Amino acid sequence: MAIEIKNFFDPATSTMTYVVHDPASLDAVVIDPVWDYDPASSKLSNKSSEAVLAYIKEQKLTPKMILETHVHADHVTGAQFFKERFPEAPLCIGERITVVQKIWRDMYGFDEKTTDIQGKVFDRLLKENETVSAGTIQFKVLFTPGHTPACASYLFDNALFCGDTLFMPDSGTGRCDFPGGSAKELYNSITSKIYSLPETTRIFVCHDYQPGGREIQCQTSVADEKDKNIQLSRNTTEEQYVEFRTKRDATLPTPKLLLPSLQINIRAGQLPPADDQGKRYLKIPVLTI
Repeated sequence: MAIEIKNFFDPATSTMTYVVHDPASLDAVVIDPVWDYDPASSKLSNKSSEAVLAYIKEQKLTPKMILETHVHADHVTGAQFFKERFPEAPLCIGERITVVQKIWRDMYGFDEKTTDIQGKVFDRLLKENETVSAGTIQFKVLFTPGHTPACASYLFDNALFCGDTLFMPDSGTGRCDFPGGSAKELYNSITSKIYSLPETTRIFVCHDYQPGGREIQCQTSVADEKDKNIQLSRNTTEEQYVEFRTKRDATLPTPKLLLPSLQINIRAGQLPPADDQGKRYLKIPVLTI
């Protein structure tokens, strides 16, 4: 299957959105779209998603699926923007989303009646090792937990979309200190699943933080990650990685969009229910130290 891949970079969150399409049928899949959120004003805008939509229209593509690699903690998903415009395209995520929904529903104190913890806000929950068809496009689902319990990577022929599991080799791997995260699980996900793929497999990352101010990059390979990843190479032991990741994560700041993004993203990009006046509110838990 010959596919074409187009990436879109959101500089505010360093997030990469992808459109994968079949040049013969023009069927397409949208992966990890962004809904722009300004925390100072609490305003949402569609600038990032509009750029993706313009490309879809220009290329005359028909989205057959909207994919989320995981529940993002650093940006609000734009999945509903595409769902509204392409209602026949199912919105899909790995079936372990229910674990993450329950963790964050309880943390935010959401009402069980208004907050789904069975994944029903998504059109389809994908299973481990499942082969999925999106029109003429096919891909395989690989569960790659560690960054979150529900992370999934999607393998389209020789192209893997890995979410926050791996970054470019000069940036390392995703953090593991969110509730339900596990450095040991992430090590196993990367070494036993991703690093076992053919070394020519292309890897497309969800974020690029441009270390040293270099140009934006989104594509690497299994061989390059195994040889050059600064945090987890082919020679890194599980003990070394877990020790490094644990110490490193303890120094990292909380993502600035974590509080708004998670309570929207566990709802598949839907805003909280409106009150009697039609207004919607996000919750901000107050923590005492």
